[in-house]
Amino acid sequence: MAGMATDALAAQDFYATARGAMVARLLRDRLSVLWPSLPGHSVLGLGYAAPYLPLWRTQARRCIALTPAQAGATRWPAGGLPNLSCTAAEDALPFPDLCFDRILLVHGLEAADHARRLLREVWRVLKDDGHLMVVAPNRRGVWAYVESTPFGHGQPYSAGQIGRLLAAALFRVERRDAALFMPPLHLRPALLWESGARRLLPPGIAGLTITEAVKDMYAAVPVAAKAPVHATFAKAA
Repeated sequence: MAGMATDALAAQDFYATARGAMVARLLRDRLSVLWPSLPGHSVLGLGYAAPYLPLWRTQARRCIALTPAQAGATRWPAGGLPNLSCTAAEDALPFPDLCFDRILLVHGLEAADHARRLLREVWRVLKDDGHLMVVAPNRRGVWAYVESTPFGHGQPYSAGQIGRLLAAALFRVERRDAALFMPPLHLRPALLWESGARRLLPPGIAGLTITEAVKDMYAAVPVAAKAPVHATFAKAA
């Protein structure tokens, strides 16, 4: 689990910078479009989600941030609502089955030691009608190759690769999005750049790929075994 913890620590330092704050704002803008309101929901942020969970903190019934044990727990600002932070192994989440309505996986998939085990744990703790949002560096984007940001560490993914990983973990992709069309520099007109580039450029070259998925309940149901077929032969006249 060392890779995942290292990414969480790098992310913490990155988001304390001006460039990190701008990245957080741009990604929050996209997440607020995809999940605009989550009143009464139970929300889990997995990986390093501290910059993004405040989007729903005042609406959700509970909002929990889970980071790897080596990185330390995410802490909320003083005076916030009763939300929690915790640490745990990526493949042994300390929650009962079917307890979250929404799970945001950011700075987690690309740094996971065992991505398939992580997604199976996500499946376990997500409600049957819940939604998973996966944010990961796009292997075709520039941000995945800049080591001064947390997106330049770990395993980047194409949208197709994430789709196949999710399918193997019994999830079905519902919709896709992208973010960080701007280059990995702190540009003053970043918001204008991002807005214009989104209209003009294909999503396949953005820095981040965003995938929303639900449980594929049909894939999870085992096919009933067929009765053995016995050949019959007519007696010769």
